[in-house]
Amino acid sequence: MIALVMFFVSLAFLMLGFPVAFVFGSVAFLFSFLVPDVGVGILGLLPFRMYGIMGNVTLMSVPLFILMGLILEKSDIAKDLLESMGKLFGPVRGGLAVSVVVVGAVLAASTGIVGASVVMMSAIALPLMIEHNYSKSLSAGTIAASGTLGQIIPPSIVLIILADQMALSVGDLFKAALVPGLFLVLLYIVYILIFAWRNPTRAPAIHNSEPYKDIVKGSLKAIIAPLLLMIIILGSIFKGIASPTESAAVGVMGAFLLGLLQKKIALKELFEASKETVKLTGMIFMILFGATAFSLVFNELGGTHLITEFFSEDIGSVSFFIFIAMLAIFILGFFIDFIEIAFIVVPILVPVVHKLGIDPLWFAVLIAMNLQASFLTPPFGFALFFLKGAAGRLVSTLDIYKGVIPFILIQLFVLVCVIFFPILALGWVK
Repeated sequence: MIALVMFFVSLAFLMLGFPVAFVFGSVAFLFSFLVPDVGVGILGLLPFRMYGIMGNVTLMSVPLFILMGLILEKSDIAKDLLESMGKLFGPVRGGLAVSVVVVGAVLAASTGIVGASVVMMSAIALPLMIEHNYSKSLSAGTIAASGTLGQIIPPSIVLIILADQMALSVGDLFKAALVPGLFLVLLYIVYILIFAWRNPTRAPAIHNSEPYKDIVKGSLKAIIAPLLLMIIILGSIFKGIASPTESAAVGVMGAFLLGLLQKKIALKELFEASKETVKLTGMIFMILFGATAFSLVFNELGGTHLITEFFSEDIGSVSFFIFIAMLAIFILGFFIDFIEIAFIVVPILVPVVHKLGIDPLWFAVLIAMNLQASFLTPPFGFALFFLKGAAGRLVSTLDIYKGVIPFILIQLFVLVCVIFFPILALGWVK
């Protein structure tokens, strides 16, 4: 039971706002010091585990995918894509919102960076949508939800971390997440079109004086480059031609060359992208080191054994375990980031998954879908903070909260669909 006390003490510190990495590391040291049966000596194993993390080939792809996404952002390729798609779908009711969803999906498939997508679309699309009398709640909700597609559509940092924590093939997890991710995109668009049909004045069509033929040509020109990059990256991973790390390295070079060819990136932009990559990567790996210390002490206290025994022997119900696990992750997503959940909660659940005979690939997709919802859930969804920070006074916090609720319900619906129809995730993997 001391292990459970340790878990809830960490959770309390996180909710109080203490730095994540230091919470995990400090709590691990505190409980190893206070419990004589464990002892501080257990932390002597930590350097060996850290060395293993630093040599983990899968995790090496994380900074590369981050760098690729930031290069695309700095080179304005994403901006051009959003403006072109806005003109292409503008003549349709709700077309601007549909264009945001499409661009969100393309950016997710070529970068996997949530914060960059939300901020960029907030700065470009939000003023345009409000200028054309779009509902503020619909505008805010569409941008926030579309920006989080990078959580579920590969290549996704979340999927890479989950694959590492659950000892899965990154390529297989990318395949498994692709169909649910595209299904989610489709339902977003259907919801927007229904909203626009029922409320024509709140999502009006926008007519452009430019010939539509020229608009189509411009849109194709803007989308071909990132689409080709996406096909190269995912195609090489799915076909087994390259590992995720090798594909990510090719993606970085591809994004840089695209910026050079279009004369939209220089040393200044490359330096800024590199600097932000170092910051984000440093944050992720510091949290991972702290989480490693936490799990080392937590396992020594018998926490994992206790949870495995409870679900596999005392309860023994697969459906009950999935319900509790999904509910816990969803609630935790209100308060803490996906990285903490992936590094702390997931390793606790993995032994139970294997004990109950649950397909870990399918379970990983469920977690990824759930973690995506955590980016949108008020009051602490990170996408909401990114959106509000970039939007300023254009939309109120209440507009944002009202706008994301329908999209959260859509995400939960897709999650339930994947639970009851595993073929959505596993259909073309196995």
